[in-house]
Order: sequence, then C-alpha cells, then structure tokens
Amino acid sequence: MSKIKIYLPIAIAIVLAAGICLGYNMKTGQSDSGQILRLGRGKSKVSTVLDYVKKDYVDSVKTSKLETKAIKEILSDLDPHSQYIASEEFNDVNDPLKGNFEGIGVQFRIEKDTVMIIRAISGGPSEKVGIRGGDRIVTIEGDTVAGVGISNDEIINRLKGEKGTKVQVGIFRRGVDDLVHFTITRDVIPTYSVDISFMPTDSTGYIKLSKFSATSYKEVKKALTKLNDRGMNNLILDLRSNAGGYLQSAIKLTDEFLKDEQLIVYTEGRNRPKKHAYATGKGAFEEQDLVILIDEGSASASEILAGAVQDNDRGLIIGRRSFGKGLVQEQKRLKDGSAVRLTVARYHTPTGRCIQRPYEEDRKEYYHDIYDRWKNGELESPDSIRFNDSLKYQTPAGRTVYGGGGIMPDIFVSIEEERTNDYIGDLMQKGVFYRFAFDYADRNRQKLKEYDSAQDYIKEFTVDAELLEKFFQNAKESGVPKNDQLYEESLPEIKNLLKALIGRNIFDNEGFYPVYLKTDSIFQKALRTVQKDVEAVMKKKAS
Repeated sequence: MSKIKIYLPIAIAIVLAAGICLGYNMKTGQSDSGQILRLGRGKSKVSTVLDYVKKDYVDSVKTSKLETKAIKEILSDLDPHSQYIASEEFNDVNDPLKGNFEGIGVQFRIEKDTVMIIRAISGGPSEKVGIRGGDRIVTIEGDTVAGVGISNDEIINRLKGEKGTKVQVGIFRRGVDDLVHFTITRDVIPTYSVDISFMPTDSTGYIKLSKFSATSYKEVKKALTKLNDRGMNNLILDLRSNAGGYLQSAIKLTDEFLKDEQLIVYTEGRNRPKKHAYATGKGAFEEQDLVILIDEGSASASEILAGAVQDNDRGLIIGRRSFGKGLVQEQKRLKDGSAVRLTVARYHTPTGRCIQRPYEEDRKEYYHDIYDRWKNGELESPDSIRFNDSLKYQTPAGRTVYGGGGIMPDIFVSIEEERTNDYIGDLMQKGVFYRFAFDYADRNRQKLKEYDSAQDYIKEFTVDAELLEKFFQNAKESGVPKNDQLYEESLPEIKNLLKALIGRNIFDNEGFYPVYLKTDSIFQKALRTVQKDVEAVMKKKAS
C-alpha cells in the first residue's frame, strides 16, 4: 500500500477538524480566533452573555425566559430559602401575609367535582348579595365549572380580582329548581392569622396562630385582652404547623410575653450589622404561666418566638423539634412585576443559638428532613437526636438548649402519642370523615343552624346511634368496613372527630377546635402542665 493511501485518512481528518474550528471563528469570511467578548461598563458576565445571545444568536429567543432561568439557577446555588417569584405568582405568594386580599369573600372546597361554598365571609361581598353556605358554584361568567375537572387554583384565579370589578356566578341551591344568578362586586377581604381564641377551662386561655402576617400582632393583642378580661391565669399559644412570616410581627408579638429589656432576637449578616430586638415591658401577658406548642411544621418566626420564650426561661415549649429555619430574607420587586427574595442575615435566639438546619449538602435531603426524622425514629423519641455539644447553650435558669437545627421542646410528645389506631387511620386516609361530615352538614344545614351559636352546638349536639350507623355504612361503601376488634377503642375518637368536623362546616373554627382539642394529645399534655404549675416544671427541668 502506498504512503499516500496510508496518510490520506489522516489528512482528511486534519482538514475536517480544521474546518470545524474555522466554523467557530468565521466572521465575514475571516478567521477571528483572538476575538474577546468585552464586558460593558458596569455589566456582569451574565448580562453581557445575555446581550450577546440576544444580538447575535442564530435563532430568535425570548430573553426574558433566559433571564428567569439564569436568576433561578443563581439563587438555587445559595440557600434553600432565597427564591425567585414570577410576576403572575407574586400576589398568590404575598397575599397570605398582607392580612387581606381582593376577591368575593367565600370559603370553598371542591367536592365531587363541584365548588361547594362552606361559608360566605361575614360582611363580605358574597354575603351581601345573598350567597350562603351550602351553595354550589356551577358557572363563572357563563362558563361551566362543575363536572369539568377544574382545579382549586383555577377557581381562585377566576374569583379573585381587583376591588370594584364584578364577576357573575350561577349558583345551585337546594330546594331551588333553576340556577340562581348573582353579580358580585369584588372587595378587600380580611384574612386572619388567629384561627381561634377561647377558654378551654376557667383559668386557661388558648390561641391558635396560623402565620405571622401584617395583622397578627393586632389580632393576638385583641385576643389576649379578651381572655384576660375573662380571668385568664395561664395561656397555651399553639404554633404547630405555623411556617412563619414577618420578622417584625414575631418581635412585636414576643414583646407581649417578655419583661422590659429582655432580648428577643438578634440578626446579623455579611452586609447587615448585628441588630438586637429587646422587649419593652409593655406586654399584656408578662407574669402568668405560658406554654408554647410547636412541631416539625413550626418554622422561622414561630421559632423566634419559641426560642425567645425558652431562652429567657419565660415558659415551657411542648411538642416536637421545630423545622429549623434561621435565615432572614428581604424581598425586592423587579421591573416586570416579579420579585427576588434573598437571604441577607441569620437570626439568633437570646442565648446565641442559630437554629438553621445545615443545607450545604444535597438540597433534596434538606426538603426531605421530615421524612428523615420519621425514618431515624426522632418523631417517636428525642433520644435519637444527635446534638452537637459545640452548639450547647445555657439559659439563665440553667436549662440546656441546643442550636443547629430547630427548637427542641422542653417536654417532648412523640408522634405515637398522637397517632390513632389503624382503623381510624384508614378512615382518615380515604377521606371518609371529611366527606361524611360535609355531606351531613350540607343535608342538615337548616336544622344545625337552629343552634344560636357554636357554644350551643358544642353543648347540645350529640353524635347519636343513628348518625353513627350512617357513618359506618358510608365507610363500608368507601372501602373501609367496620373493624369489630377496634370498634370500642375507636368509638370515642370517631364521635369526637365527627362532631368537630360537622361543627366546622357550620360554625367554622369556633365549632371545630373546642371539640377537636379534646382528643389532641399535645394540647392535653399542655393543659395538664399549666394546671400543675409551669414554673415548678421549669425548675425541675433546670435541676
């Protein structure tokens, strides 16, 4: 074989490779391998590349989509709580913390592919035009929304809107043959963060706080005043599943429980100097016994309040270890209506704890922490938690507290103590309780409305044998036959849950919590603790 034939494939490969390289550098017919993409004055590499793509890319592109992807990627590499909020999501994300929204003012749920009105908010636009609990929304602006598989978010988007705008709805109402049509003028609808406040005993007050919104402080202050006027000597503040909210709301609310000049929290960041927040001594509940309820869903502002109470030896924390979010975000609005929430500081409890959970490793592990707690046994026993002694702190009374991953309660309540038996668990998992309670309340709404108040309902309504028989029949039809072995054990809780859920459908939270809490193990432990004397329990913990 000639040398030409041997080297010909190599030569072709070299020419081909050279051609490919030249293809990257061709500019008006000339090679320009030394060209450098220069940064414009004040511009970053990201903005320079985006400008280059927009100007010279072979196909047309939507720069806004590229910018959004770039921003999301940048933020995802920082921490789990820095985030980008698209313009179309801005109101949905921020409205819950504003204390109000603009809409028609109804609570609803989608049941059997139909929008069921649970209640029209008192004084709101829907109540004013005559819409009431039990009504079904069949059409919105002439479009059928029943039986078409519409989602909860789609209904919200159709019903919400700017104050003063109108929306037409067609309503099905029991006892009326044809649809009833209403034109509703949207208005500002208040939302509340205090789900309920009441006196479970003659001396104990209870407040359930669902979030730390712009109105939370005023709501809690009002609740405390009413409970104090009724002779409250001790308080149970329920922060379970409260994911937090505004830092300032948490500071102002905590001030109600601490004495003058006691430290509430301090924050510090690379570009944020250390900033301390102290109590003013003007609180409405500084002396009486205080118990805070937390669980794995309590985060951020909830942890600030619980941490301040614990670190100042002000009260007892009961429940399970909280979520562990110790990062502070600021929100900046962008020109297109979107926004960026950026972590700018860490907060520390009075003893110096930062309770932020580690997030440097796999982000999936961070978000699956609750599952990991269940898997490693923490939800059953605090003994499975491995605390780092370098993160050990002492309160003024000598109690040991830990940083590095949430607030650890003074009194632990395992999930086993809250867990119901398998029979009740099956009934819950298949939604039997909720569907039956809703249907029963819907069919018997007029009869149940004869109770003048939630208090009258709680005192007088009973889950009788006839109602129970219908419930068990419904459960059987739903694939959960009666478990004769667990029947007697389950009956008290089944009756209590049914009464609570029926009450919620008619009287909202006032008809639910006072009943439901009777079988709530964390609440019941808190109630027994305040009756024993919180201060004595704290001294025992310190010793």
